[in-house]
Amino acid sequence: MIFDPLYIIMMLPTIILMLWAQHKVKSTFSKYSQVPNQRRMTGAEAARYILDSHGLSHVPVEPVAGELTDHYDPRSRTLRLSEPVYRSTSVAALGIAAHEAGHALQHAEGYAPLQVRGALVPVASIGSNFGFIIVFLGLILQLQPLAWVGIAMFGAATLFALVTLPVEFNASARAMTELQTLGFIDRTEYDQNRQVLNAAAWTYIAGFAAAVMTLLYWVMLVLGMRRD
Repeated sequence: MIFDPLYIIMMLPTIILMLWAQHKVKSTFSKYSQVPNQRRMTGAEAARYILDSHGLSHVPVEPVAGELTDHYDPRSRTLRLSEPVYRSTSVAALGIAAHEAGHALQHAEGYAPLQVRGALVPVASIGSNFGFIIVFLGLILQLQPLAWVGIAMFGAATLFALVTLPVEFNASARAMTELQTLGFIDRTEYDQNRQVLNAAAWTYIAGFAAAVMTLLYWVMLVLGMRRD
């Protein structure tokens, strides 16, 4: 597959987009991780304050190893912040902590896209890991129905990437609202936090684009079986 000129042509733009998105999020985080926020509040303190203000004092805020490993775990109802965010008083730490708190708020209110994404996790995981094997077997054995099963598995992974977009965009919107409402940021810091969250959003857009192009590639191959 990786030596197929069609695959390279189709995937090259998305690979470039993914590399650019990764560079953008890392460079933006690095830039604003050096800028202290006006309240000198750590990421952990900001997340704790937001959660408590919405009656979510039962949701723990814990440090997790690594960089940009911040996430909210809906299974254990735990918000985890990377070490550079958990203890940092930077603008970047404030924005990322508020974003993850936004996911906890989504979970608490039963935000529909988050529930859909959660339901898709096991299917999407299987599809992304084994879908290409099923399609490949269908192509080799010339069994088009089997190949379409693999396509359907890939489709679930692509749907997961699509549903992730509103989940992440909404969490960022909630973060900006919370930071403003609670008086954590001024106009300058609003723009700075927006840059941090917008940069992170591009990684999800790039991931969705890659999933769509991969799915289209396999669909074209399977449709080509009929012509052959």
